[in-house]
Amino acid sequence: MKRFYRSRICLKFMVMLALGWPALLQAQQFQQQPQEEKELSPVSRTYAITNATVFQGPGRKLDRATVVMKDGLITAVGKGVAIPPEAIIIKGDSLYIYAGFIDGLSRAGVSKPKEEANRERPKDPGNPTPELAGITPQNDVRTFLNPSDKSADDLRALGFTAAQVVPYGNMLPGSGAIIQLTGKTSDAMVLAGKSALFSELTGAPRVYPSTILAVMSKWRELYRQAVQNKNYETMYAANRAGLSRPASDRILEAFYPVIDKRIPVLFEADKYLETQRVMTLQSELGFSLVLGDVKEGWDAIARIKSSGAKVFLSLDLPEDKKEEKSKDKKEEAGTLTPAEKEALEKRKAEFLALYTGQAATFQKAGVTFGFSSLSAKTSDIRTNLRRMIKAGLTEDQALAALTTSPAQLLGLSDRLGTVDNGKIASLVLSDKPYFHEKARVRYVFVDGIMYKYDVKETPKADAGAKAEITGTWSVTTETPQGKSEETVTFKKDGSNYSGSITGGRLAQAVSLEKVELNGNALRYSYTVQVGGQSFKVDVDATVDGSSYKGSATVGQYGSFPVEGKKDPNR
Repeated sequence: MKRFYRSRICLKFMVMLALGWPALLQAQQFQQQPQEEKELSPVSRTYAITNATVFQGPGRKLDRATVVMKDGLITAVGKGVAIPPEAIIIKGDSLYIYAGFIDGLSRAGVSKPKEEANRERPKDPGNPTPELAGITPQNDVRTFLNPSDKSADDLRALGFTAAQVVPYGNMLPGSGAIIQLTGKTSDAMVLAGKSALFSELTGAPRVYPSTILAVMSKWRELYRQAVQNKNYETMYAANRAGLSRPASDRILEAFYPVIDKRIPVLFEADKYLETQRVMTLQSELGFSLVLGDVKEGWDAIARIKSSGAKVFLSLDLPEDKKEEKSKDKKEEAGTLTPAEKEALEKRKAEFLALYTGQAATFQKAGVTFGFSSLSAKTSDIRTNLRRMIKAGLTEDQALAALTTSPAQLLGLSDRLGTVDNGKIASLVLSDKPYFHEKARVRYVFVDGIMYKYDVKETPKADAGAKAEITGTWSVTTETPQGKSEETVTFKKDGSNYSGSITGGRLAQAVSLEKVELNGNALRYSYTVQVGGQSFKVDVDATVDGSSYKGSATVGQYGSFPVEGKKDPNR
């Protein structure tokens, strides 16, 4: 889903207020992962991981092997390798080692631009400034990199060590860069600057171009103007006598590397129609194309192959929900006949199968692809990978899409993607094979810097347990600036639950949506209205008698620990 960066900062601020969270929000204080991360300050930059199971790449497995790293590079992999005397030794008897994962399109570590105060609508909406129109291709994502941004920490905790990141914006936000998910400064994070010109088919709010067709028209206009300007500059440089000096135009000049095919255009094209429209632009103008965060690409595979476009499939998938029971069966019966309802559920299941099977479909078609986390919740990524594997993608193919394929697509195969001598020391270590449901990441190395994760055990959901939630609960949410206190009330009508939440800075009680209790697994959600927009809060928890623990997720703004205590008197 596309968002306009000029409104998101203010909206995020207001959402946090509405949930009872203080306004002075600092991204680095978010605690989204159910584990504690520690970046260790080593006495040596030499490490040896011994007796581990090493997946050097897809189909390349070593048992009881040792990996040696020194000064940010892998220096030895195999059995019986010599361990330097200064090495910090990690016993890997129960660990599984993989090359660090690579994200093909992300905003991890990218700060959002500040909201402009008291911005007025332009007098001529048909001719706005480039900034209001979302046309800032001269911007460089490196300007917005923040080593302390928690989004980079969250992605790294899953095993990602590198990412192609892009700035926030609408039509032409600026150029992207390939970064490593570590570094004390923004420059230290950068592996390759200006890796692509990033673009979306997103119109500007209330000014031209505001529609997709207008964006495409403006795109053609800018590109063709850039070609003309570049040709004139070339002619002027060859013989300046009698020619007017070319005018400097940073917007048009940003297209020059694209025109020369030194960098591609990276389009976010999640929907099928957007994918088709983007490829229409490419066929007309001739630029090199990368399709990012693709969600509905299965019907466009033939055209994608013929276009030569590179592809990063979205790690976001629709929820796999069981059929919900209606609270009012008479109303349900009056809306759809049993046959119509069965047909609707069948279509939903078929469409869900297309989404989850997209990666396997691309694989069977022979299209090399990587993955994009741009629109995915970090808490869902590993689950979604397992869903893709269940839908037909093999574990080796999934590993390739996380490592060797994005390394190839981004021109990084000589440095990243496999566990081999001479490669950058970026690794992920898990306590079980990574795609196992119970696997946990224990260490991540990025450019030779070690991050250790102390896994915190949480209660396990038990579908056979008999929990009861009816009554009033005092709920505490661990927010970035401290604890927020709310009161949640659950009611039961037959086999269905309902409820409400109040407290914090909610002006009044808000009804809960889709309250589900499966054994001792509790899920509920509610919607907060802020600034004329709706923001959904999803709570997942495990009930243990008179308490429950879990997390609250506020869309793309993160997940936060939640604990509930039942009031024995209510």
